[in-house]
Amino acid sequence: MVTVGTLNTLKVVKQVEFGVYLDGQDLDTILLPKRYVPDNCKLGDVIEVFLYFDSEDMIIATTETPKVHVGCCEMLKVVDINHAGAFMDWGLPKDLLVPYNEQQKPMQVGYSYVVYVYHDTESDRLAASTKLSHHLDETPVWLKPRQAVNLQIAGRTDLGYKAVIDDKYLGLLFRSDAYRPLKIGDRLPGFVKSVRQDGKIDLLISQATLQGDHELSQRILSYLSELGGSSPLTDKANPEEIYRIFRVSKKKYKQALGNLYKSKSIIILSDKIQLLE
Repeated sequence: MVTVGTLNTLKVVKQVEFGVYLDGQDLDTILLPKRYVPDNCKLGDVIEVFLYFDSEDMIIATTETPKVHVGCCEMLKVVDINHAGAFMDWGLPKDLLVPYNEQQKPMQVGYSYVVYVYHDTESDRLAASTKLSHHLDETPVWLKPRQAVNLQIAGRTDLGYKAVIDDKYLGLLFRSDAYRPLKIGDRLPGFVKSVRQDGKIDLLISQATLQGDHELSQRILSYLSELGGSSPLTDKANPEEIYRIFRVSKKKYKQALGNLYKSKSIIILSDKIQLLE
């Protein structure tokens, strides 16, 4: 299927003085201007092109590669603003429009923003949006804890960073799980830390933390087994005593207890924690 806003491999069906026409199937023939036509191009050749709408709102082909495709996110710079909205440089002759109703906050020339690119079927144009939550899924049911993902930092919150996951979903990276300052637009590998009760995703950028959390949970279970199944070291225990036994902070210990409780491995009573059979 031939799709506007993505790369397509199309056959040359007609040669003219100002370029060649490509077989766009349901989209009819599509012009590839002369400046993009490969040397020695002939009828029947197959060319990989990107399709977009030109200044006359006609579908046109190019062999240039834009910075982002439809259905993906990228950080782009605003180069102009007019009555229609903000225009961003995405590497093609016609700049990419962000309509005013798709701006999370008023955009400014010279500033860069992470946007989602989409095909607006009502106006039949390619456009972008900074309202990522309108286009990306915040509660994907198929993401699981410990799953490796690709992240792009999209914004800051009081808790940390809002991140795009695999160009399709949104998640939260807590500042304490980032381990270093991050910039808007940064791309980096990450992991799903947990799926909250409301279905939203918490993230990590280091699997070592996931492995460490798992190891701590196993140490707590072994410790309980050695003590006959219960321990007075609850989530309200003295931090020094917790560190003496497990060499972790009280915060990490409480998190591990919470994970074990959620997995129904232990119960937490007022005066002790206890293994469940």
